[in-house]
Amino acid sequence: MDIFNVISLLGGLAMFLYGMRLMGDSLKENSSGTLKVIMGKVTDNPLKAFILGVLVTALIQSSTATIVITAGLVGAGILTLHQSLGIIIGANVGTTVTGQIIRLLDIDASGTSILRFFQPSTLAPIALILGIVLIMGSFFKNARSIGNIAIGFGILFSGLLNMTGAVNSLAQSGLIERLFSGLGENPFLGYVTGAGVAFMLQSSSATIGILQAFSATGLLTFKAIYPIIVGIYLGDCVTTAIVCSIGAKAEAKRVGIVNILFNLSETVLVLVVVSVIHKLGALNGLWDRAVNSSIIANTNTVFNLGCALSLFPLLTTYERLSRRIVKDDPVKESKFKDVIEGLNPVFYNTPALALQSCYKLLLSLLSASRTNIEKSFRLLEKYDPALHMQIRSDEDEIDRMTDLCSMYMVSFLPHLKLAYHVSILDQYYKVNTEFERLGDHAVNIAEHAATLKRNNTAFSPTALGELAVLESAIMNILDETEQTFRKRDVDAAGRIEPLVQVTSELISLLKRNHLKRMSTGECNVFADATFSDLMVDFRRIGAVCSNVGVATMVRVHPELADHEHLFYEQLHSGDDKAFNLAYDRARQRYFSLLQKPLPEEPAPDAPAPEAAPEPAEKPEPIKEPETEAEQQAL
Repeated sequence: MDIFNVISLLGGLAMFLYGMRLMGDSLKENSSGTLKVIMGKVTDNPLKAFILGVLVTALIQSSTATIVITAGLVGAGILTLHQSLGIIIGANVGTTVTGQIIRLLDIDASGTSILRFFQPSTLAPIALILGIVLIMGSFFKNARSIGNIAIGFGILFSGLLNMTGAVNSLAQSGLIERLFSGLGENPFLGYVTGAGVAFMLQSSSATIGILQAFSATGLLTFKAIYPIIVGIYLGDCVTTAIVCSIGAKAEAKRVGIVNILFNLSETVLVLVVVSVIHKLGALNGLWDRAVNSSIIANTNTVFNLGCALSLFPLLTTYERLSRRIVKDDPVKESKFKDVIEGLNPVFYNTPALALQSCYKLLLSLLSASRTNIEKSFRLLEKYDPALHMQIRSDEDEIDRMTDLCSMYMVSFLPHLKLAYHVSILDQYYKVNTEFERLGDHAVNIAEHAATLKRNNTAFSPTALGELAVLESAIMNILDETEQTFRKRDVDAAGRIEPLVQVTSELISLLKRNHLKRMSTGECNVFADATFSDLMVDFRRIGAVCSNVGVATMVRVHPELADHEHLFYEQLHSGDDKAFNLAYDRARQRYFSLLQKPLPEEPAPDAPAPEAAPEPAEKPEPIKEPETEAEQQAL
């Protein structure tokens, strides 16, 4: 044995682990949306949940990933702890698939050339060739991702072959023989070794694969490897429990605890049963026999499957124990508790779940800010201290949601690999700040109303009538903004800017009218500063909504990313017919509402007012006609 054998062994191990990670990550990345739908619809039938756990783990090659995803879904309220129990047990069985694939090392291809295609020495280069062709060719939408899966598969087997060659050289030194013969005489030491290696590598599949590679020396016996395999179960589940507990709520932590309880039961059951069977003499032919990759894979599968079937009736017991070990979280009353808890770090490796959580929180953020603006408008009509306090309280929640979402997205970004996911996150990050600004303007408007109350001043009935028209236009803009973000509706986004332009002109007119009323004594001079500040907030609300429309346009049309200013310059140039039509309709509508008597429907040829209008009742917000897609849906 020399240093070069050790380097070759460690290099093979590095390739094996990287190949497994690349293959698993690519599979998770491309199936995350599907996994969410499937796992989210799992029923209360534990058997179906068990089968689901087996299939998902066989797909993504990691029981840890499956259980962590499950914990995230439980934490987000998509699954209950009871529904997750079967998935946890199934994940432990599904992880044995990797070992069954690696057992291809033992295929005897001497008799036929067809079997040689199933040997790792052939599969590895075929997978690598297929992967690089797909990556460089980009023949279809997911070609690169599928190519990464194939490359990962090829690297995994290449590393396995490298490890096998290295341990064959090391076997001649006698070191491995002394090491594993010692483990065979001391099952506890083998158990601890398996648990320690699995804990360090954070993967039971990888640890089993390494054990299979060492079996190529012909020096491993069944009595030496079975306690190692059992120890692997404990080491892997401890890692999973730690990951499930980081920043998680009580229900998600219980998923990790159930996994530990099951694996502890599994290790005790296997050690007791194997010892009893050995004492009865049923294992005499296998006990001191040298094992190969196939025997290790089969032993691992039999242990896991047998324990899953034997311990399945104890699922409810595990659930009760987990609730005793992990106490319920302190109850914190919050309107937005569910969406905040959805921002779970366990979703980082499943982009569809993480982005969905961000989307739900942002919708709640927009809704809360919009509601606060409506409340603040009511304060201008009649000041209510209790309503003002409610607006402030909701603003604290809005600020908290904004900060949490921002931190979550920043931490989430390094985990994204697809440009499509990055573009979604980019839009979400932009609108997160914009929605929070809407809440700030609601607070400002409420403070202006409080200022009027403190100073014992008020707007004239005429001013309040004009403000009602302006508020109606702003609520219309907010309606279109919500439609834009909720459905990624470019038609609604296109209707925002004409309304913003009309609102800007309304503000200019209202300021001139207010100045005239002050000159005649109709409006209180001491309310002038408050009126001017209100106009600033109203104008900025329109600007915020315009920014949301831009962010949506850029997501749908990425080519606009570097030319946003040119896009809006073209709209305002007068050459865009759709913009002009929407602008004319909105202008006729809202300027007509400033006239008295207030018509139910504005006349098409109603002229824009030149003088101060009379008081008008506050109209209902006006909704533009639905898009063609909405009409078809209806």
